[in-house]
Amino acid sequence: MLRKLYLLLVLFVLPWNIAAAAANQPVVVVSVKGEIDAGQTALIHRALLEAESQNAQALIMEIDTFGGLVDAAVSIRDRISDSPLKTICFVKNRAWSAGALIAIAHKHIAIVPGGSIGAAEPIPATEKTIAALKAEFSATAGKSGRDPRVAEAMVDKTLGLPGYAAPGQILALTDNQAKATGYADLVATDRAAVLNHFGLNGAPVVEYQQEWPEKLTGFLSNPTVKSLLLSVIFLAVMAEIKTAGMGVAALIGLVAAALFFGSQWLSGVAGWLEILLFMGGVLLIIIELYTPGMGFFGIAGIASIFSSIFLTLGGGVAALNILAVSLVIAIAVFLVILRRLPSSKLWSRLVLKDSEHTQQGYVSSQDYSAFLNKTGIVTSLLRPAGIVEIEGNWLDVVSEGQFIKPGVRVKVVSVTGNRIVVRPISSEQQ
Repeated sequence: MLRKLYLLLVLFVLPWNIAAAAANQPVVVVSVKGEIDAGQTALIHRALLEAESQNAQALIMEIDTFGGLVDAAVSIRDRISDSPLKTICFVKNRAWSAGALIAIAHKHIAIVPGGSIGAAEPIPATEKTIAALKAEFSATAGKSGRDPRVAEAMVDKTLGLPGYAAPGQILALTDNQAKATGYADLVATDRAAVLNHFGLNGAPVVEYQQEWPEKLTGFLSNPTVKSLLLSVIFLAVMAEIKTAGMGVAALIGLVAAALFFGSQWLSGVAGWLEILLFMGGVLLIIIELYTPGMGFFGIAGIASIFSSIFLTLGGGVAALNILAVSLVIAIAVFLVILRRLPSSKLWSRLVLKDSEHTQQGYVSSQDYSAFLNKTGIVTSLLRPAGIVEIEGNWLDVVSEGQFIKPGVRVKVVSVTGNRIVVRPISSEQQ
C-alpha cells in the first residue's frame, strides 16, 4: 500500500518539479548589431559560457548586420554550431554576408517582416575566396539541416537559385522566401512572438549587449592594431637582449603582450596553451640574460614566443604574413633607434655627458705606479694576496700565484690601477 502511494506521489509531483525547474531556467538573449568583428566574438563567447553555466533553456541571437570580418564570423559560427543549447537566430532587418553565416549556424531562425538574409559574396571576389567561403556556407547549412545549395548561391553568384536568383545574381532571401526555402522557421514581428513560437513564454530573460571590454577587444583585434602590438613585443625583446635587461623595454613589451593576448582571450581565440608558451618564452629569455654565452635558453625562448603568437593568430599563411610584417617593422624601428637615439636630444637629457679627466686633477683611485720595481718585505702570508712593507708604506699586494711567507724580500713587477703584483727577489735572481 505504501509503495503504491509513493509511486503515485512520484508520478504526480515529479512533473511539477520538472516544470518548475524549467520555468526557472532563463532564456539568454544576445544583441549583435553592426560590423561583425572580434568584439562581437567576445560578446557571444561570454554569453554562451554564461548561458551554459546557467543551464539556459535557449539562446536567442538578435542580429542586424551588413556583415564584417570572415574570421570573426567563422569563430562565432563554430561556437554557435557546437553549443548544446537550443540556439535561435532572430534576424531583425538583415543578416547579410558574414551575418548570414552566423544566422544559418543556429538550429532555428526567425525573421522580421521585411527582413532579409544572404548576399554573402566575399570581397575581393576571387576564385579562391569564393570557393573557401562557399564551402563554409555549404557545410554550415548541411549541419543545421538546411539545403546547402541555397547557402552556396548566397556566396557564388554564378550558381543562381531557380525561382529566386538567376545565374549571375547573388542570392538574398526576403522574409517569405527565407521561410519557403527552410531558412526561417517563422516570420515574427517581435521577440515576444519568437518566445511564444518556441514555447519559451514566462521564462526569465537575461540580455547581453556589448560593453567596454568587448569594444576594446574589437579595437585591439583589428589586423593593423594587432600587427603594431606584435611589433612592440618584438622590439621590446630585441631591446632587452641588447641592453642585457634594463627593464623599461620589458615593461612596455609586457603591456603590449597583455593587450594582445587579453583581447584574444576575451574573444576565445587564445587559450592557456598560447599564454603559457609566451610566459615560458619570456622566462627563458630572462634566464639567458643572467647566463650569458650559452645561447640555448635565448633561442628556445624566442621560438616559444613566436609559437605562441603564431597559434594565437590562428596558424597558417595569414598568421605567417602578420608575423613577418610585424617583425620587419620591429627590426626597422630597432635599427633606427640604434642609429639615431645616441645623437638625439632625448638621449642627451637621459645620459650624463659630464666627465672627469686626469688633466683636471681627477683620479679614479690612488696612483701606485711610483712603487714599480721597488722592493719590500712581506709582513703577512701571501696566498696569493697579503701585505708588503715598502719604504714604510703598508700595501695590499698579490703574488704571481705562489704562496710567500712573511719576511721574504719581494720586488714590485707590475702595477695596474690599485693592483700591485710582487715577485720574490730570489726567484728573479735565478
